Amino acid sequence: MREILGDLERWRRQGKRVALARVVDVEGSGPRLPGAAMAVTEEGEVAGSVSGGCVEGAVVTEALECLESDSRRIVTFGYSDDEAFAVGLTCGGTIHLYLEPLDW
Repeated sequence: MREILGDLERWRRQGKRVALARVVDVEGSGPRLPGAAMAVTEEGEVAGSVSGGCVEGAVVTEALECLESDSRRIVTFGYSDDEAFAVGLTCGGTIHLYLEPLDW
């Protein structure tokens, strides 16, 4: 979370709307531990990472939907170890994310 604080402060000063995605649980192996965070502006700017690249694109889509609907949600992404290896990912497992628009 600390790694994105500078970006969050800059975006706040600029008056940008931002959604925050945080890892809240991991089942099996996962690239990032609970607490890892990623922020997305309404323009699609990104800071941080919740999966080391495995599902970042899908998380951006979810974050933009949160901003559009002004809603909070839990989303889950998962692959078996065999599926993950087949598409070039280093880990299987399931990550659960909490997404919310930030209220400055």
